[in-house]
Amino acid sequence: MRILVIEDDINLNRQLADALKEAGYVVDVAFDGEEGHFLGDTEPYDAIILDIGLPEMDGITVLEKWRASGKGTPVLMLTARDRWSDKVAGIDAGADDYVAKPFHVEEILARIRALIRRAAGHSSSEITCGPVRVDTKSSKATVNGKPLKLTSHEYRLLAYLMHHKGEVVSRTELVEHMYDQDFDRDSNTIEVFVGRLRKKMGVDLIETVRGLGYRMQAPTNAN
Repeated sequence: MRILVIEDDINLNRQLADALKEAGYVVDVAFDGEEGHFLGDTEPYDAIILDIGLPEMDGITVLEKWRASGKGTPVLMLTARDRWSDKVAGIDAGADDYVAKPFHVEEILARIRALIRRAAGHSSSEITCGPVRVDTKSSKATVNGKPLKLTSHEYRLLAYLMHHKGEVVSRTELVEHMYDQDFDRDSNTIEVFVGRLRKKMGVDLIETVRGLGYRMQAPTNAN
């Protein structure tokens, strides 16, 4: 899962990015509204953290431009605690949620998890597909109740496929959501990770859809 953090406070930006990376996300950052708008407009993200008070272009304007162009990426807006009007403006502009400063990073992580789950149509932090279960809160996966020992890239791949289970996901989409903007992207590496993941899971749930990509799907007779 790939997150964009747009916050002009360098220390806060770094704090959020470090916490998200520690939680297993791929993170891109921007420090002003123009750069943030460009990244959100041109790169695919699973969620965006957007501060209202940004230089160059304020957060409300950034969000309004995204929504006007049809960008539906979930956005968590950061607002000042004593400015209730900012919260109203953010929601009216198309924000999916907001958090007032100062905040605990754990709350940001919980809200991001919830935004991503809801965007994918899941109501629980645990997503299952046949015998495979992914706990997005702990970033852990199990098969038939037994823990899977996964690398960070393997977990990101599994989590993305699980969030979009039943859908065909292209190799390009997987690469875009598994690596940050500066990574030397090669869709061929996805085949390697899929092979490793299949071997570790020991169950045949990742279907190769020839010419299109992969689909995570439980057998029709599975509960």
